[in-house]
Amino acid sequence: MSLVQDFNAYRSKMNEKIMASDSLIIKRIFNLDTNAYAEGSLDIKTKELIGLTCSLVLRCDDCIKYHLGKCKEAGLDANQVQEAMGIATLVGGTIVIPHLRRAFEYWEELSHV
Repeated sequence: MSLVQDFNAYRSKMNEKIMASDSLIIKRIFNLDTNAYAEGSLDIKTKELIGLTCSLVLRCDDCIKYHLGKCKEAGLDANQVQEAMGIATLVGGTIVIPHLRRAFEYWEELSHV
């Protein structure tokens, strides 16, 4: 399996288990997250780039992978994604670089899916 397939399979499996827990709080958080990234005053592409940059600055590899996948689905190209990742690295500092490496690797894998 590829990085993308492994991540998506694990995420789906665990999300099913989480949602089966019947926690109203968790379900509301998931719903809020879904609604936050829906089309609004900002388009989906912009929202996904914001999600990606925040995820890089916060150094959450799972979030980075998720938003890279959504960026790809939204039709963003490598230059747009890399520009956003550059801003995130500037804002977050050099501690973001290891996450940036994994982000570049994951984006490359997405182009083969």
